[in-house]
Formats: sequence, structure tokens, C-alpha cells
Amino acid sequence: MDPETWALMEEGDRLARHLAQTLDATLHDQPRLIFLGRSLALNLVRAFLPTVEHVTGRAGAPLHAVLGLDERGRAVVQTVTADGELNAALTVDDLLRDLLFVRGMLNPVVKTHLQGAVHGDEHHATRALVACLKSRPVLDAMGRQIQVWMGKGSRRL
Repeated sequence: MDPETWALMEEGDRLARHLAQTLDATLHDQPRLIFLGRSLALNLVRAFLPTVEHVTGRAGAPLHAVLGLDERGRAVVQTVTADGELNAALTVDDLLRDLLFVRGMLNPVVKTHLQGAVHGDEHHATRALVACLKSRPVLDAMGRQIQVWMGKGSRRL
């Protein structure tokens, strides 16, 4: 496994620990929470990178989005201008917080989807996870982050 994917898995594990404290879950649900945390981290980031490139390209201010590691080995999303200059960087834990949480709490829509994913069978969990990833609050949060990067320029670590 490459270092960036490994770092995303670690972010997913951190998210799973937070979900264990936030959702109605028992010790028996721990494997499902790890699955959800890792799936959210991997899928959100891997969907976010091409979305940044698509949206900024269509807006006439193309940015290239890459996943890298910071000096501590944690996953970070960086955008680079067409000239090769670093435009912005955001740690994945901050990105996940911005996409899934509102004022420190799971977005209610996200929480509903994830709670359903904890207690359902595998098929139901997968459907709930996809619904969470495609939910309006998550998509709106992605759009807001892209707008920040397009309008504000550098947001470095």
C-alpha cells in the first residue's frame, strides 16, 4: 500500500474513533465503524480531488489537486496552479471535518445515514454510506471548500 493510501486509512481510523463516540454503537459495532471511517476517508478524498479539477477548470481557474503527506506523515490535499505553484493545502482531517461536521457535531443528515449504516446488514450499510457521500450537506461542503480555494488563494498548513 502506498504511503498516501496508508495515511488515508489512518485518518479513517481516527474518524471511526470519533464515530464510536458520536453514534449509537456498541463494542460489537467496532468493525463496522472502522469500515465506515475508512470508507469515508478514502472515498471522500478520492472523489474530492477530481471534483476540484473539474470545477476549477470549468470556472476558468484550473487547479490540479493532489494527495500528499505533510512533515508528520499525515494525509494532505494540495492544489497547484497551472504554473506549478502551490495554491492551497488542507489536511485530510480538516477536510473531513469540513465535509461531515457542523460546529463540531456530525451534520444531522450525515449522522442519520451513518447511524443506519451501523445497524443494518452489509448491503444496507453500503447503501447508507453511498447516500451519505452523495448527500446535499456533503456536496455543498465540497463546493464551499472549492470556492474558498478559488477565491482566497493560499490556505497553507
